[in-house]
Amino acid sequence: MIYGIDTFSFHDVLEICKDPNKAKLNKEAKDQIIRSQNNVRKIVESDRCVYGINTGFGPLCDTKISADETAQLQYNLIISHAVGVGKPIDKEYSKIMMIAKVHALSKGFSGVSLEVIERFIVMLEKDIIPVVPEQGSVGASGDLAPLSHLVLPLLGLGQVWVGNEIFETAEILEKNNLEPLVLGPKEGLGLINGTQFILAHAIKGLEKFEYLMDLADMIAAMSLEAYRGSASPFKKELHEIRPFEGSKKVAARMLKFLKDSDNLKSHEYCDRVQDPYSMRCVPQVHGASRNAFEHLKMMAETELNSVTDNPIVLSAEESISGGNFHGQLMALPLDYATLAAAELGNISDRRSYLLLEGKYGLPRLLTESSGLNSGFMIPQYTSAALVTENKTLCFPASADSIPTSLGQEDHVSMGSISGRKFNQVLGNLVNILAVELMFAAQGLEFRRPAKCSKIIEENFAILRSKVAKLEDDRLIGKDMLAIAELINNRKFVVNF
Repeated sequence: MIYGIDTFSFHDVLEICKDPNKAKLNKEAKDQIIRSQNNVRKIVESDRCVYGINTGFGPLCDTKISADETAQLQYNLIISHAVGVGKPIDKEYSKIMMIAKVHALSKGFSGVSLEVIERFIVMLEKDIIPVVPEQGSVGASGDLAPLSHLVLPLLGLGQVWVGNEIFETAEILEKNNLEPLVLGPKEGLGLINGTQFILAHAIKGLEKFEYLMDLADMIAAMSLEAYRGSASPFKKELHEIRPFEGSKKVAARMLKFLKDSDNLKSHEYCDRVQDPYSMRCVPQVHGASRNAFEHLKMMAETELNSVTDNPIVLSAEESISGGNFHGQLMALPLDYATLAAAELGNISDRRSYLLLEGKYGLPRLLTESSGLNSGFMIPQYTSAALVTENKTLCFPASADSIPTSLGQEDHVSMGSISGRKFNQVLGNLVNILAVELMFAAQGLEFRRPAKCSKIIEENFAILRSKVAKLEDDRLIGKDMLAIAELINNRKFVVNF
């Protein structure tokens, strides 16, 4: 993969995270970068006043800066904007930010030098990753505060991850024989204008969401087996006359998960007419979430392959001060995806509840000795709590705007908050699905000796390798954590 030249997918970025050597700069990309930097130098040498190149920033855009003050201007920009607070984001988010920033800068419209871009690449290859705090971006001039923290190590400042430990940057640069850089005209602005913090949360969220969507389908099928529900709502003919792509895909997957099930055949001619919505409407609900995933994926990959700083330098004669840094284009789909992820948890909790009711041959609370034992009563409380927490996180951050920069930046996206909430909801979803999976497996115990489909039996065995059938009350919390770990490590088989 070639920075600045190839079109990256979000999967490509995740692969580069694992092995930074999978992406390089070639001659074409380097020529683009050098040409853009030369254009900035020509602007500096001219008498024209161009924002961010020979002026101050934000409300100080009408203050002219002399050529002699350029380096100090860029330095001051970085240190004054590095005001993020809160816990550091996970190291992988910082890596994604670096990769996305290198890719955008390498397109040759930002005026950032080859030396600066190559330093980021060296840091990625040496696993020297900037520490970036999670709060402080309003997502409008891009992610100014978090990107400033990402840039601090170029100047020998701030902190970096090496392995799983945090060190002062100066110490690590010295160990690696790397000198702090001095930024030239426009470089500071090119580095900290952009949406890479928002984008990193979108990309990481897409990775989690993609697996959890597939897992939710498999768990729903297992719950349906345990509940002895019907597979007829998943027939192709039904979904061809309301042909949403997400619904069609989920319906087809459900039929595959249920294929050749002895368990389903054992009650094929029972007198039940239809199942509750949480069983019957899996294609429509899970499918709607898949549609939201596809929308976010499309928007994130467009953003990934875009130039999002300001001003954009087209030539030595033309630069445009615009708004490509504004995060609204990502904030809205992130809020939509947050709601979509929360809904997967909402319907999962309803299926969990159905399995506890003691209907259709299942014992109440999924235990044969309730009274003395509480069985699975209380894990559903946890699920309900997480579902409600997710609902509170669904308020769209993009619905809000607070003017900043003395009114110069009078509409902001809050997309960074959208991205963080999206990943919080996905984290809660893991535990909600873990509860349903635990209940579904227990339910299947009461359907023996009937067998399910091969893939459901395979996943049942994976779960039982860590969590035994519940006979009498025990520390179920440990079981829930074990199942969540299996989910986080992607041990369940969710595709064919």
